[in-house]
Amino acid sequence: MAPGAVGIDGLELVRRIATTSELATRVIVVTTFNEDEYITRALRDGASGFLLKTSAPGLLVEAVRAALAGSALISPEVTVRLLERLRAGREPLQPDPPLTARERDVAKLLARGLSNDEIGATLHIAPGTIKTHVSHISMKLGNVTRVRIAAWAWESGLVSRL
Repeated sequence: MAPGAVGIDGLELVRRIATTSELATRVIVVTTFNEDEYITRALRDGASGFLLKTSAPGLLVEAVRAALAGSALISPEVTVRLLERLRAGREPLQPDPPLTARERDVAKLLARGLSNDEIGATLHIAPGTIKTHVSHISMKLGNVTRVRIAAWAWESGLVSRL
């Protein structure tokens, strides 16, 4: 537990850990709270991931990898809902970045909340290849996170409503 953490809630603890420079720790929230306000606050206050306790164990591994890479991962159960909410009233990063057809496929599946392993299984390619595609997409969109790639896919119309 962080110093001075007695008597505070989990979101305040996330904020303190993620914003305290001497700790320099990435935080992945694992919770039963599937509420937009809770999710938004955790991510805004510095969480590097947000998983529901019902998530598959492999997703926790992906979340740790994403956090170590400086990215973020959100449970598929909340990703689509969160991205639809973020989409309202925002301009796309780029209306039509020069993505390859495969990068577009990866971006679509990422926007639907699939993990690298799930995207690889769907497209019949190795998880390492997915990481390369995600990295290329990120660079083409201005060095953005996985979450922002997914938001772009929704904002740009690459992914339509479920």
